[in-house]
Amino acid sequence: MTKNILQKRVLQCSADYRPDKIITVREAFELVFKGAAHVVEEVEGIKLHSVFEEFETPSVIRLFNYVDVRKKRRESGKQRYRIFQRDAFKCQYCEKRFSPQELTLDHIVPKSRGGSDEPENLVAACVDCNQEKDDRTPEEAKMHLRATPSMLKYGLDKAALRHYSQERPDWEPYLCIREKHPEQYSST
Repeated sequence: MTKNILQKRVLQCSADYRPDKIITVREAFELVFKGAAHVVEEVEGIKLHSVFEEFETPSVIRLFNYVDVRKKRRESGKQRYRIFQRDAFKCQYCEKRFSPQELTLDHIVPKSRGGSDEPENLVAACVDCNQEKDDRTPEEAKMHLRATPSMLKYGLDKAALRHYSQERPDWEPYLCIREKHPEQYSST
C-alpha cells in the first residue's frame, strides 16, 4: 500500500506558486525533508507512517527557491509524450484515439523542407496516416489536419498539467486552467 502511495502524483509549484511539474509523493517528501519545499495542500484521509511518526500525504508542494524548470523540461526527452497529451492521444488526421505506443510524431512541414522539431510543427499521428502523408505537407497529401494553429501553440506544460489535473480537483487553484462552461457565463 505504501509503495503505491509513494508513486501518487504531487503538483510542484515554484516559489511564486506557479505550477512547475508533476512529481511523485516520494520526490515531494525528499524536497520537504531537505528543506527545499513545504506542503501547501494535503490529500485528505491518506497518511504515511514511519516507525515513530505519521505524515499527511502531500498533494501540492511549493519550492522555497525559484528554479526555471520549464527550461529544463523543454530540453528533456519527454516532449514526445507531452505532444501526445496535448493532442489528447488522437491522430490529428483521422481523429482516432490510440495508445502512446501506437502513435508517431508527424512533422507538419517535413524536416526535408525546413520543418522544425518545435512542438508547433509536430502532431500525433497514427502509423497509417503518417505513412500516407509521407514527405509532404497536409495540403499536398490532401489530408485535413484537425489541429488548429492556436492549439499547437498551446504550451505542452499546460497540456500535461490539464491532463493530470482532471483527477485532482484540489490542484485547480494553482493551475489557472479551467474549462469554460457556458452556464458559468449566463446573464441570469
